[in-house]
Order: sequence, then structure tokens, then C-alpha cells
Amino acid sequence: MNAPFAQQAPIDEVPMDPAPRVDAGDETAAERAPAPRAAPERKRRPKRDLDGWVLLDKPVGMTSTQAVGAVKWLFQAKKAGHAGTLDPLASGCLPIALGEATKTVPFVMEGRKVYRFTVRWGVQTDTDDSEGKAIATADERPSREAILSILDEFRGEIEQVPPQFSALKINGERAYDLAREGIEVELVARTVIVHSLDLVEMPDADHAVFETECGKGTYVRSLARDMGQRLGTRGHISALRRTRVGTFAEEELVPLATLRAISEAMDDAAPMQALRPVSIGLDTLPSLRVSPADAARLVHGQPIILRGRDAPILEGPVAITAGGRLVALGEAEAGEIHPKRIFHSGK
Repeated sequence: MNAPFAQQAPIDEVPMDPAPRVDAGDETAAERAPAPRAAPERKRRPKRDLDGWVLLDKPVGMTSTQAVGAVKWLFQAKKAGHAGTLDPLASGCLPIALGEATKTVPFVMEGRKVYRFTVRWGVQTDTDDSEGKAIATADERPSREAILSILDEFRGEIEQVPPQFSALKINGERAYDLAREGIEVELVARTVIVHSLDLVEMPDADHAVFETECGKGTYVRSLARDMGQRLGTRGHISALRRTRVGTFAEEELVPLATLRAISEAMDDAAPMQALRPVSIGLDTLPSLRVSPADAARLVHGQPIILRGRDAPILEGPVAITAGGRLVALGEAEAGEIHPKRIFHSGK
């Protein structure tokens, strides 16, 4: 099992211009970019080595790259990255890794992701959300019974065509670039997994609120579009919030405004009370405690052997600790542990 270790490098320098918008259901999809805006002047602050997680409640209207940049600046951190992009339209759980925590990002991204979203019936847009222009309308509005009757068709393994504004490559070109130029392309359906999809409420005839847990690569915008068409009407996303990423839940999130207020109240000091340990990024992995001698071998890139009658039976990624300190990420195979990532903070 080597996929979680093959993750892109963390963000070290954040662009000042807004980043491309992406769909909240697919962390790897870059979308059309808004027009560049001049960044406000900010005083220079010395960068420092800082390790841990900030569980940010991202506000609507901010790109994920902008959110990382804001948190990185508040904490004066040298290195930062995030575990799963959120659309500017979306709010909610954006886990931001600082320093050594960036090594755990792939494992957080593999965790479950839950979204709450509102569909606006009667209008389909070219982006499948409220930021696009209307391309089709319908007078039909679905009843609760009609919606409930089709939900099973959108659960489990389903075939889904990505939105035209997506990061999929067509002959080497991003689909969103072609869409911006008015070039129509036929995107091929692909298999995605929707673990759950439930109707939460219907505030009025034009809107319905859903909650879904979906796998990597699923487009929530496509769910809205396809449900609208299946119900004999049209639909697009009008609101979207991510409530969970892996073990990070909505009640743990800290709004960016709160982080800024804490920092300002302490004369621009970093809001350290919001920094969580590096190890929480590995909560979904098996944990293995080793001796100081074995820890030293792992730190130097050498494998260790699990010996003895009571040695644990492990396969795949494992979080390794020694003396209560996080030492390494390893790969367990046939009774051996091979180090893959070494942690220097020990948190």
C-alpha cells in the first residue's frame, strides 16, 4: 500500500492572487479562476518552524489557497498545506497542516468526507453551481416523495460525468480552460462512490437540503445536476458546507475570524491555543510502540523486525511511537516495519 505516501509536496509559498476554484467533492480538481486582485499590504513577519494542525472553518468567498496563506501568516509558519480543497462557494472543514503535519496530509485525505448542500431546483448552470450562468430552466418542482424515490439511484458505486468546469485533462488541456474559451468537450463518465445521500429538509418548493458522504473524485455539483434531470427538472448547488474530513468533525472547527481576533488581542502573536498535535492526522492508522533502540534504527532509515510471540500482526501504513513521542510513519510487511516518513517534532 503505497498510494498515501505518493502525495504532492506541501504548499511552501502561497500565491497572492486567488487560486482556481475547485469542487468540494473532488480535492484534486482545479476550476476556473476569478480575475486577479491586488493583495493588501501586510507587514513582514519572521517565519519559524511550527508543527501541528489547524482545523479551520473556512468562510464562503475564500479559496483554499487563500485560507492556507492566511493561517500560515497568522502562525508565521515556514511550511503549510491543506487536506482537501474547498470551493470558494463552500464553507466548513479545511484541515490545515503546518510543518511536520504536512507529512500526514495523505492519510487525512483518505478519510471520510461529509457534505451538506442545498440544491436550487428549476435552473441548471454551466458550472453546476450558483456562480455560473443559467443554461437551462424548468417549471417542474419535485415533491418530497419524488426526491426520496430516486435517492437509491445515487448511492453506492455510480457512474458520474464531471462538470464542464473541472480539472480533468482533455488532450493535455484542462476542461475548465476549454470551457472558458467556449469549447464544448464530451467528458466521459467515471465510477465514483457515494456512501450515503439523504434528504435533510425542504425549506421551500425551490430548494432541498441534502447530506452526503462521498468518496474521492465525486463531484457534489454533478449530484445536484443529475438529480435535477432525473426528477424532470433542473438543479444546481446554491450552498455547500463540508462538515467532516476523516476524524475532524464540525464541532472542532475554528473560524478564521476567531483566529485573527485571538492574534490581534495578543499583539499579533500566533494563536497557539488553536494548534493541534501532528499525531491527530494519523488517528485512523494502527499505532505501534517501539523501543528507543528500534526508534533510532527507523530514524536512520533502517527497517525493524517485529519479534516475539506477542508481536502485533500488521500490514500497511502504521504510526510509530517511542516513549509517547511520534517517531515515524512506517509500512508493515511480512513482520518488518520500513520507515517512510520521519518526524522530528515528536508531537
